[in-house]
Amino acid sequence: MTRYILLRVLLALSVALGATFLIFLVVFALPGDPIQALTGGQHVMSASVEAALRERYHLNDSLPVQYLKYMGGLLQGDLGEDFTGRPVSAIIAESWPTTAKLGLTAFALEIVVGIPLGLWAGLRKGRPVDYTVLGGTILAFAVPIFVIGYTAQILFGINLGWFPVAGTEEGWPTSYILPALVLGILGLATTARLMRTSLVETLSADFIRTAIAKGLPRRRIIVNHAMRNSLIPVVTYLAIDLGGLLGGAVIIEGIFNIPGLGFQIFEGIKQQNGPVVVGISTLLVLIFLAANLVVDVIYGVLDPRIRYE
Repeated sequence: MTRYILLRVLLALSVALGATFLIFLVVFALPGDPIQALTGGQHVMSASVEAALRERYHLNDSLPVQYLKYMGGLLQGDLGEDFTGRPVSAIIAESWPTTAKLGLTAFALEIVVGIPLGLWAGLRKGRPVDYTVLGGTILAFAVPIFVIGYTAQILFGINLGWFPVAGTEEGWPTSYILPALVLGILGLATTARLMRTSLVETLSADFIRTAIAKGLPRRRIIVNHAMRNSLIPVVTYLAIDLGGLLGGAVIIEGIFNIPGLGFQIFEGIKQQNGPVVVGISTLLVLIFLAANLVVDVIYGVLDPRIRYE
């Protein structure tokens, strides 16, 4: 097991290095001048101030050199400063709790609602319940997320008044339930379908038929045998989706005016504030890889054969 974990850690580190380089390359290779963007394109900055800013943020260096300097700071825990002099770590510290609440609420809804729906549909394959769940998930996939967001905002926020329309003034969970449901709707639908499909496949396996032939109680067969094996692909997806929820919050935080990391990335792109975009994106990549590392370990626990592949 130790060797298995070490190999997964080394793989995660190599992916993190490649991912951060691609993010850095894409963000700082975008057209436009970030220093001139500070003045709104009015060119009111003196040449000496502009030169000092370019030197301070290493903009006169080539991209590889900029990246190496950035990684040097990152290894020391320094995410750099934005082009107004504010530490990116301070921006993250201020915005992170909001995105964490939103993402984890959406993640909890995927687990609490998605897995039981999949189980319900899988245990009643071919019945109305099964078709209802499948139809609902197809609808969730078919409608764009921003359409679902605006529709939910108008219907449940404005017309029915069940939830706040925007902002986080009313705190958790009141201000977070509706945007979290919209954020997690695709993941919830995927979880339900994956759980249903995996369970149906597992119930037709030879070891389940053997357990039935031995006369084991149905509840024990489903809980101890079918569910455990069916959860392997679901756990894998959920771990991967956790990073996606945090990164995908850009659209939802924009619709519901939630001041989280996604909102900061959106503003950073608009203002060509590369350090903010790179710093937050790097953090999200690390979270994504950490979640995948955890699921790899859980995967090895659920199915010991995986450790030796």
